[in-house]
Amino acid sequence: MTTFENALTINRPIADVFAYLAQFENVPRWNYAITETRKTSAGPVGVGSTYRQTRSIPEPAVEAFEVTEFQPTQRLQIRGQLGRFPAVLSYDLESAPGGTMLRNVIDLELRGPLRLASPIVTAQVKSAVAANLDVLRQLLET
Repeated sequence: MTTFENALTINRPIADVFAYLAQFENVPRWNYAITETRKTSAGPVGVGSTYRQTRSIPEPAVEAFEVTEFQPTQRLQIRGQLGRFPAVLSYDLESAPGGTMLRNVIDLELRGPLRLASPIVTAQVKSAVAANLDVLRQLLET
C-alpha cells in the first residue's frame, strides 16, 4: 500500500465544504478525470452508500466505490477504484482561520510492475489530486 496526502484551506464554512464533498455527484465538476458519478444505492448518503463513476483519463473505465465512513462536518472515507488501483480515500475537515482545512489521504494498492514504479506513480497521482483539490477550492470559494 502506498499512502500520500494533500491539504489545503478553503475559504468556506466547514458545513458547506462537507455538504459539497458528500454529494459525490459533484466529483465531475472538480475532478478532470471523472465524467459522471451516480449513486447506485437507495436512501441518504451514509456508510454503505454505493456509487458508480465513469473515468476518461488515463483510459476510459467504469469504477465503483462505497462510503466507509461518514461523520458530518468531520470525515468522509470511501473505498473503491482510483483508475486501475484499489484505493481508500479519506477527507478530514477541521475549522481553520479563514474557513476549512481539508486533508485528503489516499492509500493506493499498486500491483504488478507498477509496484516497482511506486515513487513515480505516487508522485503523478498526488500531483493530479492536488490540482483537482485546487479546482474544488476555487469552486467553493466563488
